[in-house]
Amino acid sequence: MEQARVVIIGGGATGIGILRDLSMRGIDALLVEKRDLMNGASSRYHGLLHSGGRYAVKDKEAARECIVENEILRKIGKSCVESCGGMFTRLNIDDEDYEQQWLKGCKDSGIETTPITLEEAFRLEPLLSKKNVVSAYLVPDAAIDGFRMAWQVIDSAKRYGGRLKTYTETIGISTSNGKLKSVKVRDAFTGEEYEIECEIAVNAAGGWAAKVAELAGLEIGVQPDKGTLIAFNQRIVNRVVNRLHKSSDGDIFVPHGSITILGTSSMSVPDPEDTSTSREEVENLLKIGEQTFENLRDYRILRTFAGSRPLYIPPGGVKGRGASRGFAIVDHANDGLNGLFTIVGGKFTTYRLMAEKICDQICAKLGNKISCRTAEEPLVPEVDAADKERAGKFFPSYGVELAAARLGQEKFKKVLAKLESDAESRELVCECENVTRAEVEEICKEPTSFIVNDVRRRTRIGMGTCQGNFCALRSAAIFSKFGATKNSADSLSRMREFVQGRWKGIRPVLFGRALRETEMTRAIYELSLNVVGGVPRE
Repeated sequence: MEQARVVIIGGGATGIGILRDLSMRGIDALLVEKRDLMNGASSRYHGLLHSGGRYAVKDKEAARECIVENEILRKIGKSCVESCGGMFTRLNIDDEDYEQQWLKGCKDSGIETTPITLEEAFRLEPLLSKKNVVSAYLVPDAAIDGFRMAWQVIDSAKRYGGRLKTYTETIGISTSNGKLKSVKVRDAFTGEEYEIECEIAVNAAGGWAAKVAELAGLEIGVQPDKGTLIAFNQRIVNRVVNRLHKSSDGDIFVPHGSITILGTSSMSVPDPEDTSTSREEVENLLKIGEQTFENLRDYRILRTFAGSRPLYIPPGGVKGRGASRGFAIVDHANDGLNGLFTIVGGKFTTYRLMAEKICDQICAKLGNKISCRTAEEPLVPEVDAADKERAGKFFPSYGVELAAARLGQEKFKKVLAKLESDAESRELVCECENVTRAEVEEICKEPTSFIVNDVRRRTRIGMGTCQGNFCALRSAAIFSKFGATKNSADSLSRMREFVQGRWKGIRPVLFGRALRETEMTRAIYELSLNVVGGVPRE
């Protein structure tokens, strides 16, 4: 039987934040996740680092938490954050009284708002609707790369002894006389089942938290709330643009590198596994979004995607947009089971705070008096300027910064050494995101890389303009040589997983340029390579 003092169930932002916090306090902690890290809501969102402005009217506590954590994450994870700023714009069809409520809410919550003229608003955001926008304010919103921050958090946790197991599903919780004994898990690839003995287990499974609680015979009020988003291939906005009205569908535009994400919807669903999207949802988001940007349909859509928010619903609470975006911590000792905690709700912006609050309670129970330091210490050391300069000969100018931000100092040095010694490793596997063969090989060797999509989340292969048209085959070939041995699938099956994952997000937007690109994909894989859905023809 394996052992850990604390087992964390769930590898989303909250779970990895808890792993880092406990590890930095000297507590032996092990995280288990049934798939890859950041597979749920923590990666399936608009990537907005909230200023809190969105919650300033209906939930001032959440708004205050956001603005404080916004400033902290900019400091400790600076390479993950694009400090683009934000703008709230009211349209002529929106409630003027709400604008005044919002200004007061922001002031009460400590969120700085700067009123600007329409002339200035249109200068900063030239594509805004000049016939609909009637007022505008600047706020300290930002964009954040959730995948990148997640792995930097994990790297930090590992430096303090933190451990993790991906593709390890929790299937049971063992107790004795009202006290937690162990967590039973199953390896997703081998099917092996075993127990991990622990003093405390933390249920940080997000939308799956209710299912985990059921393993211990307990109930927790969690409502999966699906949100659909659209990724455009252009930088439509220069900063985060929010619509200044009561929070609703399709009223946030977030820039990420060269693309823009429009979101999101809100729909209660029975199963957090439901990440489906439909043409109807896409049309609804576009119809609302073009009230702020009239020419929205002129821009090419890359894909659509969806995730399920884990909303905490206390007894008698409301669902959907009416539910709080705050978080709740439940010590199940109050339910007769000592040693099990559940944390639900919240949002990516407040993941570090959520981890701090629950770790304070865990440490109190374990008698650990070490204070939280996660707000002070940077996640990873910055890449040396000299190393970046040396790498410049192998990348376009912007490619060096992209690789440095993705890899961090330690891995960047390894990749740089490979680039300098092996000319073949310099080839670009993914031209869209400037990912070299050396980087893909390095990430393939990671003990958490079991399928090509795991490498995608670490390197961004397949997430650019071509959506995997050219890098899928290359990546699968590299992975077959360097990837984890636990997954016995052949390279064609791995390529199919990769391409089908991209297809899922493209199917609901098959019109215009997206349709033409899909025909090119079909020509490459079916006609040229004689492969249908990743399976060779007989």
